[in-house]
Amino acid sequence: MAKSKTVYACTACGANFPKWTGQCADCHEWNTLQEVQVETHPQASGRFAGYSGTAATVCALDSVEAVAESRITTGLDELDRVLGGGLVIGSVVLIGGDPGIGKSTVLLQTLAELGSQQLKPLYVTGEESPQQVSLRAQRLGLDTHHVQLLTETRVERILQLADSIKPKVMVIDSIQTVHTDVLQSAPGSVGQVRESAAQLVRFAKQTGVAMFLVGHVTKEGALAGPRVLEHMVDTVLYFEGDSSSRFRVIRAVKNRFGAVNELGVFAMTDKGLREVKNPSAIFLSRHEENVAGSVIMVTREGSRPMLVEVQALVDTSHMPNPRRVTLGLDQNRLAMLLAVLHRHGGVVTYDQDVFVNVVGGVRLQETGADLAVLLAILSSLRNQPLPHDLVVFGEVGLAGEIRPVPNGVERLHEAAKHGFKHAIVPKQNAPKDEVIEDMQVTAVTRLVDALNSLE
Repeated sequence: MAKSKTVYACTACGANFPKWTGQCADCHEWNTLQEVQVETHPQASGRFAGYSGTAATVCALDSVEAVAESRITTGLDELDRVLGGGLVIGSVVLIGGDPGIGKSTVLLQTLAELGSQQLKPLYVTGEESPQQVSLRAQRLGLDTHHVQLLTETRVERILQLADSIKPKVMVIDSIQTVHTDVLQSAPGSVGQVRESAAQLVRFAKQTGVAMFLVGHVTKEGALAGPRVLEHMVDTVLYFEGDSSSRFRVIRAVKNRFGAVNELGVFAMTDKGLREVKNPSAIFLSRHEENVAGSVIMVTREGSRPMLVEVQALVDTSHMPNPRRVTLGLDQNRLAMLLAVLHRHGGVVTYDQDVFVNVVGGVRLQETGADLAVLLAILSSLRNQPLPHDLVVFGEVGLAGEIRPVPNGVERLHEAAKHGFKHAIVPKQNAPKDEVIEDMQVTAVTRLVDALNSLE
């Protein structure tokens, strides 16, 4: 007879403990242990339930033939960009995002495109009825004649049917709703998510099926479930965007077959998600007249430079501790930059509230935004608008030095293409032998040099 025992699993790292404690001893997160029931009987029978692959053998590394991975074009260029050039055969992609952000929509559009390539895509839904999926497809005007639909939450049944119809692409919507007979805990628990994902990943690697797993996110925006889930898959995508905005961003944070931090930009319409080929144009606010506290910078997301607008508002504080608020930037880095501005620029903000925002809901994760943030703050503090044709980028060090960022010349070409005439950049990023047409480049080495160049 099978015996069951109670363990406490960490929702952050997946570690198991015999009794509950306030803090996980492995990842040191607080209040993440949940009670789960684990049975000690052998795994459920079936071809895929306990599949462990073919017998392993030892071989010399140089004897392994390096073959380029085969890719499938999804029909959406922005999604292909994030995936590294297309969907790799046998890969598993985990995509997460807030409810209603458009995960199911973009995947249904993708399967409709893949269906026209005779790839027999299979859409497995555990959250919606077939009628709901059909109504969405009709609303989007998609040709789903070759898309197969399955409403099922049991992993063993899903794999059995998939093995019989042999699709080339599968979508599991979502991983939190499926369960396996191996465990008796409820769907969505740490053990169920981990074991269900393990069986799906083994099936994808064994059969060569490209698979999308839809994941829920927590209130903090991280993927729900054990962190081991992100390590099991090949690619992790985050679907970002403000529900009040029509623009959506897909960001790759892990990709075994391409560059990380690649960005795909979409616009939500009544016919689904439409690709945005020139994202720089939508993230720039074309003010009718120059306004204080606004500056344009060139960031680099993956393999593509992109222009974004950084805005700052500095106002007198009436509280003992002035506020430091950021949207799209690291708040701790803002506090550090204000200290550098005071120490090496002579600009005092300890009695001012400082608010910084990146227009369009973009999240800047690189340090190249440092100089743009400081110049926007200075512009707002002095109420002096910066030139509308000015573009800025560069990292600011604690010693007040302006440090270079990768691909500086490529960023300048992107700015020149959009009509910018003046650029303030680190000295190491200034073109040496190349002249950028119709652009004046000011190279700076210290923060004070950048501040003086505006006077």
